[in-house]
Amino acid sequence: MSTVQKKKLLTGPMVQNALKDSFVKLNPVTLMKNPVMFVVEIGTFIVLLMVVLPGYFHASDAIGFNITVFFILLVTVLFANFAEALAEGRGKAQADSLKKTKQDISANKVAGGSIKIVASSELRKGDIVVVSQGELIPGDGEVIEGLASVDESAITGESAPVIKEAGGDFNSVTGGTRVVSDEIKVRITSDPGESFLDRMISLVEGAKRQKTPNEIALNTLLISLTIIFMIVVVTLRPIAAYLDVDLEIPVLIALLVCLIPTTIGGLLSAIGIAGMDRVTQFNVLAMSGKAVEAAGDINTMILDKTGTITFGNRMASDFVPVGKETTEDLAVWAALSSLKDETPEGRSVIELVKKLGYSYDAGLASGAEFIEFRAETRMSGIDLPDGHKVRKGAVDSVKHWVASQGGVIPDNLEQHSNIIAGKGGTPLAVAVDNRIYGLIYLKDTVKPGMKERFEELRKMGIKTIMCTGDNPLTAATIAAEAGVDGFIAESTPENKIEVIRREQKEGKLVAMTGDGTNDAPALAQADVGLAMNSGTSAAKEAANMVDLDSDPSKIIEVVAIGKQLLMTRGALTTFSIANDIAKYFAIIPAMFTLAIPEMEVLNIMGLGSPSSAIISALIFNAIIIPLLIPLAMRGVSYKPMSSTRLLRRNIILYGFGGVAVPFLGIKLIDMVVSLWI
Repeated sequence: MSTVQKKKLLTGPMVQNALKDSFVKLNPVTLMKNPVMFVVEIGTFIVLLMVVLPGYFHASDAIGFNITVFFILLVTVLFANFAEALAEGRGKAQADSLKKTKQDISANKVAGGSIKIVASSELRKGDIVVVSQGELIPGDGEVIEGLASVDESAITGESAPVIKEAGGDFNSVTGGTRVVSDEIKVRITSDPGESFLDRMISLVEGAKRQKTPNEIALNTLLISLTIIFMIVVVTLRPIAAYLDVDLEIPVLIALLVCLIPTTIGGLLSAIGIAGMDRVTQFNVLAMSGKAVEAAGDINTMILDKTGTITFGNRMASDFVPVGKETTEDLAVWAALSSLKDETPEGRSVIELVKKLGYSYDAGLASGAEFIEFRAETRMSGIDLPDGHKVRKGAVDSVKHWVASQGGVIPDNLEQHSNIIAGKGGTPLAVAVDNRIYGLIYLKDTVKPGMKERFEELRKMGIKTIMCTGDNPLTAATIAAEAGVDGFIAESTPENKIEVIRREQKEGKLVAMTGDGTNDAPALAQADVGLAMNSGTSAAKEAANMVDLDSDPSKIIEVVAIGKQLLMTRGALTTFSIANDIAKYFAIIPAMFTLAIPEMEVLNIMGLGSPSSAIISALIFNAIIIPLLIPLAMRGVSYKPMSSTRLLRRNIILYGFGGVAVPFLGIKLIDMVVSLWI
């Protein structure tokens, strides 16, 4: 998947659209969002006026110089616009690909005495629909006929299916949940736009992501430097007049453009593109470079339990015999009862038997009658040809069935059942004819390696908090097994947002991972929202990243890439500012040498003439942006080290390098330019 995504990073249509947008973004209203490039555009426009109306500005003698300056400035702005447009095009392409996964649910609407298949969006309050096993409930409603087991994990976060029946306290159903067994008739209770899903969308739209501290700091730095150099350049005009030096406006604009941080201003979007590209190598789709960058600074990580930390399905983890029965006999009968059970629970029983090394004769099931799970009986099983009847299901239901066969209930059945429930698991009893052999311990299994991965997050200074719709006992068990720092049980979408906002108010950056519709508001509120690809469309739409492997610990790689982005941006910012020293020694002497011959001592690069010096500095200022793109795309290598060592490394490599490179570059360009001027 990552290879495919890398090929699509710079598709032909995307580049073409970015080229068009480069000119569209010349709109001052749009460019004002980038203060540095906005100043460059204003300067470009002023020089253009001097080219078009040279007589008005008394610039007829310097029209060739002004045209050259205008062209270089325009290329600088267009390149920055192109990089930004390309970044936006990448994000839009990813968002569009995710939206294609969103589909309308088909509904079996009762019309008169027949069933009519319609789209869920066509349903209205009061309509009646029939939903069978394996189908999604098309809208919020109430059960008016029948009884069924419903999987609500995508909405509530609760892993165990819930029994819904007509006339009871649990007769309400939510659109988007799936019927696991049986069939129910549902009366729709909300019009389009008023459902649970719509409430989630409303919460998503109301959630706002805060800017990262680094983002605020960089914007402040860029604006401050721009203002400072604007003041410096403006004051040079009266100083020059006092010294009887005629400074042309294009020369002052060239000086301003060279001194303000145009390099980092033009490369910010390229750094973002690089971040998105690198996370795709780990099968993570990012909606923007800023999202990846924010990951480098997160302090707290909120994780949904079902489908994120756990597999989301109750799976067999142990066999608990009762009475005088053996574990092997219990395992054999449990396997036979599950041979034709294609549910995740049934398959997990077979896998556990094989894992424990027990053998059974699958041929005994040949010609047997499989008893499907029904909400009324809460049991499934198999009737073997030799007359044995095997049942597997809820403890109370199996006890009642065994009692009806004249059997005796083991004394320790209730005790073991309570122990399993106390651990947050689900006990399933296994009986053959009139004997109960024991219990299957089902639990929502934690994904492999979670504890070790969360320990890595802890070492990185990131606190982990698990949110789940399960009861406190179950939540505590899963939290201990997964190794998270804290948990919130019986949580609602509002609870998750409240936790995130509380952390954010303390100045922390928060990451959220989830897969359900109930996670969507929190994914939108978090600074970094990582949705599982196995989750709902609502969750993926709300997040700014989607993990194609549905591995919540993937955030570790995302955090490392985020830190690499921060280091890259810091390195390029250092390089950009250091460039100003060389540009200063190129332009200032060129501006004043004719009137003040003593200024020639500052021309340490030995540049050919004032005009060639200014043009050379401008050309270097423009071409250094594309020349630095490989570094921006590849990124500065991330190695855990102290902040002191990191600062020293950046100063030596990018600080001194930022001074040396432009000295050499401007000199080489001047040697070529001098041949034409």
